[in-house]
Amino acid sequence: MSLGAIAERLDVPKSGVHRLLTTLVDFGWVEKDPVTSLYRLTMRLAIVGQRFYIATGIPDVCQPLLDALARTSREFVRLSVVDGNDLVWVAHAQGASVGLVYQPSIATDVVPLHATASGKLWLASLPVETATRLALRNERFGQVDNHGPNVVRTLEDLLKEIDATAQAGFGRAVNEGEPGVSAVAVPIRLAPGAPVVGTVSVAGPSIRMTAERLVELVPALSETAVALAAVWPLRERFPSDAIPSDDTREPRQLAR
Repeated sequence: MSLGAIAERLDVPKSGVHRLLTTLVDFGWVEKDPVTSLYRLTMRLAIVGQRFYIATGIPDVCQPLLDALARTSREFVRLSVVDGNDLVWVAHAQGASVGLVYQPSIATDVVPLHATASGKLWLASLPVETATRLALRNERFGQVDNHGPNVVRTLEDLLKEIDATAQAGFGRAVNEGEPGVSAVAVPIRLAPGAPVVGTVSVAGPSIRMTAERLVELVPALSETAVALAAVWPLRERFPSDAIPSDDTREPRQLAR
């Protein structure tokens, strides 16, 4: 980006942005193209992120379990974790090798809570007021945009989906997060009745992931969730930040 574009995006005077960029260049976090004078991040930020990710233990501890579920389901498996007020995808495994192979098109690691099986599942475990507040933070709530045609568009419909998810004990999304894609998710808890600390899900083309297939995958998903909970590498972070701190009421319990 150019200096002017960065200053405009941050709503900060160019002189202040220039000083900051000069410091970042000196420390090796940013580099300036000598021909275009455009600024870009260096690989240092990516390396720091990669080191942090490896240090969590997720690649060593969780990935083998996701790989096993992917082989069993022959579909795309994802792990998400609760991170403050967000649910974040942190790992995945691809189990499909022939035919239609699903690759996510959602260009964010933050889970759209109202449009995904994992998101609705987490919302269903929270007090209604907290779930509503978190879902409505998404500026794209109520818009089809890049989501599928069945995505909820009103708060009333979302609350119905949350209630249905709580009753079922697992989350479902059919042509919601993305067109032509269906998914099913189950919660990860570190103890019975404890807050949801993450989810594990299976997603694939709706032509294969029928309503019956979604239900059939729940037992395998539940076994994986139990195994993940037993080796959960982020245990020291929970349960204190598993429920947004502004609501102290008891979370709702899922049916399973």
